[in-house]
Amino acid sequence: MVSIDAETAVTHVCCIGAGYVGGPTSAVMASKCPTVQFTVVDIDARRIAAWNSNKLPVYEPGLDEIVRSQRGENLRFSTDINEGIRTADIVMIAVNTPPVQCERGLGAAADLRRVEECALQIAKAAQRNTIVVEKSTVPCRTGELIADILGKHGSPGVKFSVLSNPEFLSEGTAVRDLLHPDRVIIGGLPGSENAQSALQSIYSQWIPSERIVTMGLWSAELTKLASNALLAQRVSSINSISAVCEAVGASVSEVAHGCGLDSRIGDKFLRASIGFGGSCFHKDIASLVWLSASLGLHDVAEYWDQVLKMNDSQMLRFVQRVVQGVDGGIAGVDIAILGFAYKGGTGDTRNTPAAFVCKQLLKRGANLSIFDPK
Repeated sequence: MVSIDAETAVTHVCCIGAGYVGGPTSAVMASKCPTVQFTVVDIDARRIAAWNSNKLPVYEPGLDEIVRSQRGENLRFSTDINEGIRTADIVMIAVNTPPVQCERGLGAAADLRRVEECALQIAKAAQRNTIVVEKSTVPCRTGELIADILGKHGSPGVKFSVLSNPEFLSEGTAVRDLLHPDRVIIGGLPGSENAQSALQSIYSQWIPSERIVTMGLWSAELTKLASNALLAQRVSSINSISAVCEAVGASVSEVAHGCGLDSRIGDKFLRASIGFGGSCFHKDIASLVWLSASLGLHDVAEYWDQVLKMNDSQMLRFVQRVVQGVDGGIAGVDIAILGFAYKGGTGDTRNTPAAFVCKQLLKRGANLSIFDPK
């Protein structure tokens, strides 16, 4: 049984946001919790229509089959947000939190307007005690903001618990990441143990208990930013080594292999590349930089900002190598670009290094033919 507490069963979960996180997460949960109804809601009618069609708005290996098997059973997609909230025991917030560049200083704050709008809508629509779960990547202590909005605008007698349950999905392997996660983090404030147990009862339908970790709300929020920052740091680290390798005639693949054999280091994220892209790494590091600077931790902010600078440097260095490799320059030269997504196995072009490279090549007069399978 999936339960809210010792006496009440979870029967309905609503996810606000039908994007890369909300759709796949709800679909996999529905496939593993057949007694629970999952409703994914969004203000974008075209996106909802796509989820209800044969051509999903998100490409992930294995996702089509899961959606088709659960849609019409215990998974539905709707634009009626208020109805989804009213019937839900648990409401997950999975909306975008894009970066907002600061006028001064380093980094970029996260735009929380959509999160605030969701919290206000939940407060006004909820008619019973509701668990509100942050799935969106948010700055530390955003849960406090959500709780404040819920407390001020909720109906009399309706109580809310706020949890942080950050996603750790990698595009291209999201379904596998959901089915076999390294860990599930559930953060809550003191006194929210019942709410944490309720969400844990969803995951425990298919995930071993030792992989479900409960912690404080602020710790859970920061774990997401720190995880992405550490992964991106490894990318920038091996890319910086690749520059040294080229200068001295060494092979970065061989160096990375040799380093990765050290069990303290491991071989994950040690593959030299043009640089990292996608919707998460750059945004989350920029948010960590902004958070550190706002707390007066300027050395920390500059440290993480250097990861972003190294990424920019790697992309520019790649362009320079292409230009230098063609006698007489690349003006008028026909160049084929094989792959435009930010990595293989996805159709996502957000912050793709290929866009930067293409713009630089076009600026230098090259003629481009771009192909991507997705």
